[in-house]
Amino acid sequence: MRLSRPTFARLAAFAGLVLALTAGSARAQLAIGDAVPMKDVKMAGVDGKSVTLTSVAGKKGTLVVFTCNHCPWAKMWQTRVTEIGNAAGKAGLGMVAINSNDPSAYPEDDMNGMKQRAKQLGMKFPYVVDASSDVARAFGATRTPEAFLFDAEGKLVYHGTIDDNAEDASAVKDAWLKDAMNSVAAGKTVSTAETKAMGCSIKFREKKTT
Repeated sequence: MRLSRPTFARLAAFAGLVLALTAGSARAQLAIGDAVPMKDVKMAGVDGKSVTLTSVAGKKGTLVVFTCNHCPWAKMWQTRVTEIGNAAGKAGLGMVAINSNDPSAYPEDDMNGMKQRAKQLGMKFPYVVDASSDVARAFGATRTPEAFLFDAEGKLVYHGTIDDNAEDASAVKDAWLKDAMNSVAAGKTVSTAETKAMGCSIKFREKKTT
């Protein structure tokens, strides 16, 4: 990936910590070709309405992006994610942004913060809360942002990061997610099906025990 040297340096510095924080929090990641998990779980959105992954699905496919408000990586990509998400509907794809973070760890990730962020960015798609973090666990998601793109049959065709330069949108050379979405919208095979998700670790809520 064409990320700057400072970015790689930061990644190297906290890579071990990220692995330690996420170990055991999520199941194995979905593999290319896997079906949408937990598609009928209701999640509350910033508009006061609840949606499911089934209800947001588009005729040509569905894009799911795990994100949040506080993460510097999510902030760097948030405008591009919004642009991609807003374009998805026009292209016949469903789109939902999911916040699986525990707001007790980062208050900025609470519903009020989500409402403000959605309004600020002009999101035209649902931005919802994964109240138990179990949707993220089912996907095997560990980062914010992290994208999962499904085709019309509900099969995973792209998983990973947004593009190759979080820090500078004008310097992007490989727009993996956007290209994948365009391919799905056109009924074509996604040329790059998987990339490494770059971002902050998801701050999972604790599993409830009975």
